Amino acid sequence: MHVDIRLFAQLRDKAGVAELSLELADGATARAAWTALVDAHPDLAPFASSVSCAVNAAYVPMHTTVHAGDEVAFLPPVSGG
Repeated sequence: MHVDIRLFAQLRDKAGVAELSLELADGATARAAWTALVDAHPDLAPFASSVSCAVNAAYVPMHTTVHAGDEVAFLPPVSGG
């Protein structure tokens, strides 16, 4: 199945793209999308323990199943005051 990936801030900078598409197996999770993304962009690997995920603009845990046509966004940790 086809999903659209959006990357923000440091993730976008490390990958060199803000948006891309991935083909995943039916029943794949957001974590599977992250793993496929890291396979294509190894510089993202250090963010694995701190990245947040949203599917179709709603924050979700990484074990959430994604569906064909979903937009999966990955966001690095945010700091500020």
